Amino acid sequence: MVGGAKVKNDHTTANDPMIKYMLKVREDHARQQKKDYSHAFRRKSRLDLIRLSALAVGIEFAYAAETAFVSPILLQIGINHKHMTMVWGLSPLLGFFLAPLLGSVSDRCQLSFGRRRPIISMLSFGIFLGLLLVPYGRDIGILLGDQPSNTMELVEEFITTDGVASAYQASEIIPPESGGGTFKFAVIFTILGTILLDFDADTCQTPSRAYLLDSCIPEDQPRALSTFTIMAGLGGTFGYAIGGIDWESTRIGSFMGGNIPTVFMLVTVCFLLCYLVTITSFREIPLPLMEKDELLKPLSAGAITKETSKNNNQIFYIKETTTLELKMAEEDLEAESNGTTNGNVMKYKPPNTADPEMCGVNERISLGQYLKSIVIMPKSMRILSLTNLLCWMGHVCYCLYFTDFVGEAVFNGDPNSPKGSEKYNLYEEGVRFGCWGMSIYALSCSVYSLTVEKLVDWFGLRAVYIGGILSYAIGMLILAIWPSKLGVLLLSTTAGVIYATLFTMPYILIAKYHATGCFKMRSGENVPLKQTRGLGTDIAIISSMVFVAQFIISLSIGSLVAWMATTSAILYAASVLSIGAAVSAMFVLYI
Repeated sequence: MVGGAKVKNDHTTANDPMIKYMLKVREDHARQQKKDYSHAFRRKSRLDLIRLSALAVGIEFAYAAETAFVSPILLQIGINHKHMTMVWGLSPLLGFFLAPLLGSVSDRCQLSFGRRRPIISMLSFGIFLGLLLVPYGRDIGILLGDQPSNTMELVEEFITTDGVASAYQASEIIPPESGGGTFKFAVIFTILGTILLDFDADTCQTPSRAYLLDSCIPEDQPRALSTFTIMAGLGGTFGYAIGGIDWESTRIGSFMGGNIPTVFMLVTVCFLLCYLVTITSFREIPLPLMEKDELLKPLSAGAITKETSKNNNQIFYIKETTTLELKMAEEDLEAESNGTTNGNVMKYKPPNTADPEMCGVNERISLGQYLKSIVIMPKSMRILSLTNLLCWMGHVCYCLYFTDFVGEAVFNGDPNSPKGSEKYNLYEEGVRFGCWGMSIYALSCSVYSLTVEKLVDWFGLRAVYIGGILSYAIGMLILAIWPSKLGVLLLSTTAGVIYATLFTMPYILIAKYHATGCFKMRSGENVPLKQTRGLGTDIAIISSMVFVAQFIISLSIGSLVAWMATTSAILYAASVLSIGAAVSAMFVLYI
């Protein structure tokens, strides 16, 4: 390829000798630094991707403990149903405003530890504190002067592994305020732990994905995201299994003081191990070092175009690429080191850091400019955000209310019936059966993620994205019309499909936008974006849609159920919202 020729649109083709050559040169250059950063420019094995994604398992373990036991614990210390709902609404509000800000901070972090890992460590510490405060908030309160009553001890007897329903019924039979106990400090510490656990677990996924993408070359990124989703699904599957075991009948349960402390202890240990595996997997190239050395920046399309257009004795001007092979490129490097060259490659000259063209998108900008980039987005990002919001709204309907749907619509139970009555027992049986459906959903998420790469290769991103959303919409519609045990088990797999889609497709698209430096197409050609955008910021924006979705659904779904007089309204809403998401996905930019 001569100096004025155009570079191919697909800059991440694995068989492109020019890209192999550039990656090889960068790998060698990174290895010669004070610390070895060569891993950033070579392909990752599946084991490497598992190490990078291990934290997803720990986060999902924390989610499982949170969803299974936080509500019973809050009821146990005297928080009524209305205020408990308000507690769950605090985390989405905080996450919506703070998650993009943390994404911006991670894009510009100057620490030698890296850009993403400091944020991951800070949020992981918050999860760790939440895992301690939630189960032991009541004990801390007693140490600080809370006075529990005998009545509250009776309430505890109703809180079993059967889940939230037993705790709700117990609080109705024996109102906490009637016992005369005070749990002022317990309430404070438990609510604080709940907010820390919920907010940090949601938000930590953003820098974790950014760290994963930063550590991989572009052609590895789809496989990396699918691995992340597989790990998350496995974490959810085993996390629910841990919560379903009766630990009180075991020695470890007796030693730890009951079922809830045992579950949280096991989850905490697992989370810490997963954090350590991920955080020690690959070191990050510090941002100040990347800003000084062009060869340590990620190999983006802009970098390839810039390097192949040089004709003044600068970086890797390749005169012919039609017959250039990696072996020949390596011979060129060896010849250069001996002071000779075969004429195919010009000698590398260190970039002039004063040259503004060498700064690219990594130039220093203010926090205000980054916040502006969150509000003023390219059209492609707005459509992708809307699609992700509608997807999450449809999926949140399933996550938050599915067991209640199974208990009432499938088993014809009634949670408001007297304890021990036939209707109440049917509802409890339905809730437990619904948990089996959610376990299948988590497992199917991992299984589907194993096929995502092949499906994208065969059918393309557009078809896989829209098809995954529509499969969930159809599955929820059929289950709403035909509420049955078999339907719960079979159609819960579609929830795993959309969850895997949510975990992979939007982030693959964002990675492509940033790899090409383009957020717009015109006449079949990519149009570079002049506005400065950070990968961490855009990942945070897309991820923050889950907070908006949870907040909207929490405020509206109760009224919809009351209006339709059936919990099937939950799945009808999930289906309609997912159809809307599929329509929106038709207008997403696919590069």
